[in-house]
Amino acid sequence: MTDKLPGSDSIFLDTPVPDLTEETYRRLLEMIQLGRIPTNVPLQERTLASAMGVSRTPLREAFSRLVGGGFACRVGRGQLMIKEPTLREYLEILQLRILLEGEAAYVAAGRMPPEQADAVIAALQAHRLAQDFSAVENHRIDNLVHLTIAAHCGNAMLESMIFDLRIKARSFDQNGTVARFEPGCQEHIALMERIRVGDASGARQSMEHHITQARASIVARFTAI
Repeated sequence: MTDKLPGSDSIFLDTPVPDLTEETYRRLLEMIQLGRIPTNVPLQERTLASAMGVSRTPLREAFSRLVGGGFACRVGRGQLMIKEPTLREYLEILQLRILLEGEAAYVAAGRMPPEQADAVIAALQAHRLAQDFSAVENHRIDNLVHLTIAAHCGNAMLESMIFDLRIKARSFDQNGTVARFEPGCQEHIALMERIRVGDASGARQSMEHHITQARASIVARFTAI
């Protein structure tokens, strides 16, 4: 993946799309993460193909990739259903993210151009001032931070694993609380500032702290229910 400019709504970092199946697959992943496809509900292939403006052949091939990647399963007469992780699965995903994204931040601190970090910091500051609590905007800025860092980790497999884990965690991420808005902004800015100056150990610590705090917020929310 290549550098992404602030303001893009895509969860992909401006990478070329080789074919229609890949494009359909990426669009489905974006729709899943942004909550535009419901979880635990059988999907109608014909309806979804019409809504996306694609034929059923690339859609079926993209569906197969979703199932193979663990994002979806087949139910009933082969209908596709997007899987929603359980709380336990979500916490396990976050534990993996702490390990993987901590390493990605460590490496990115020595690889990301300062001007790229500056662009992300500027987007974060604008987001903070706007006080936009919408799920779509919070996903956009969160993707900008985490996927830009992953794109500079120098390891395509690590980047792909981070991307997949973020998609699988989307149903919980969509329900972030307003109380996490300001702390999350501060944590993101601190993280990017450490990456900008090449503080690898500090970047790792900031990333681990950020995801740990998100996990604590989720646990507290469910404990209170």
